[in-house]
Amino acid sequence: MEVAERWPRVGVGVILVNARGEVLIGQRKGSHGAGQYALPGGKLEWAETWEACARREVLEETGIALTGPVTYAYTCEAFIDENNHWITVFMRTQVGEDIQAINTEPDKCEGWHWMEWGVSVPSPRFLPLDIILKDTSFSPSLSDAAQASYDCAR
Repeated sequence: MEVAERWPRVGVGVILVNARGEVLIGQRKGSHGAGQYALPGGKLEWAETWEACARREVLEETGIALTGPVTYAYTCEAFIDENNHWITVFMRTQVGEDIQAINTEPDKCEGWHWMEWGVSVPSPRFLPLDIILKDTSFSPSLSDAAQASYDCAR
């Protein structure tokens, strides 16, 4: 029996931080990770930059058009199950306090909520989000320039 070649896929998770320091979190449905809490994001398309992917996914999923800078924040590797090996690139951006997310893909998400980063994010969590939350050295704050490049392999 021949085994098909498999390759890791690249996902982009977006850390949207509002003026209160809260992060936008949704509950997945209808795909792998259903019922788990996750950031907006999705798979990187062919020839797409991480920034372009972040902007596209946030607009598609939440109706929020990102107008400010979107910068690299963190990278992790996650084996979600035997058929899902993902490299997740987290991008980060600041949005205004009055920004509200619209659940534009109700077949894929239960809804979006602003939450404090850390233990206030409910479980179960989508594995890439769980990995970054467990790294206590990471903060979603845009003002922490010392976090220029994080890499983790888990």
